[in-house]
Amino acid sequence: MRKPRDFDAELKALEDKARELKIRKVQQLGELVIATGADALSTEELAGALVAIAETKDTGKREAWAKRGVTFFEGRSRRTAPAPQRNLRGTPAQPGSTLSPASGTGSQ
Repeated sequence: MRKPRDFDAELKALEDKARELKIRKVQQLGELVIATGADALSTEELAGALVAIAETKDTGKREAWAKRGVTFFEGRSRRTAPAPQRNLRGTPAQPGSTLSPASGTGSQ
């Protein structure tokens, strides 16, 4: 005979997981504020800037912000990569990489 499902336990597990995800999201947002230097702003300034960004419908501005964000994260990942992942010898990390061995930046 099949074991009956414990809906209460499943619901509690889902609620716990949702709570953990919310906590992680809040923590990551806080880390992002600190990493960008926005923690130097007052709470009111930061909230106002975020409200303005959220209300912006101009796709050109949003795309420019997205590109700037990508650049921020790419630069940050290179600076904070653990030693084994860093390119210490100045040679391309992977075959076919477009990085210049001399500069290590891909631009010549």
